[in-house]
Amino acid sequence: MGKNEKQSPETPATRFLRQHQVTYSSHPYQYEEHGGTAVSARELAVDEHQVIKTLIMEDENAQPLIVLMHGDRKVSLKELARQSGHKHIETCRPEVANRHSGYLVGGTSPFATRKPMPVFIEQTILDLPLIYINGGRRGYLLSLHPHELQRILKHSVVNVAL
Repeated sequence: MGKNEKQSPETPATRFLRQHQVTYSSHPYQYEEHGGTAVSARELAVDEHQVIKTLIMEDENAQPLIVLMHGDRKVSLKELARQSGHKHIETCRPEVANRHSGYLVGGTSPFATRKPMPVFIEQTILDLPLIYINGGRRGYLLSLHPHELQRILKHSVVNVAL
């Protein structure tokens, strides 16, 4: 059960986590447009490497997929395409990402997305003791053990960090 639930928003992501009996803590913060993980890490006083971005991408057939990546790293699209068996992968435009996920960019969670999408998790995320990941709303992160991602998401582990 999430801590601070009275002041924290209820989102499809938090409902999904409760249904799957995931222990998490809520971390609301002051959202800044285009601030990214640097702002959330600063606001929560945590290492940006522990803040995990949820990126919505598309393959060569415009099929969506999710990539979970450290906040302080980028995704090698060429390596992601190779490791996922695709010819080409690119980042979605914000309005397309919003449509695929059901969340606004800046508040995208990998949990309870509008469309089921394959999830690719950067391997080194699983080595962290605790991660901070979006709770389904801008300015709202959840902290949880990274192995919960493996337990509740249909995923593939990749090594695509730059």
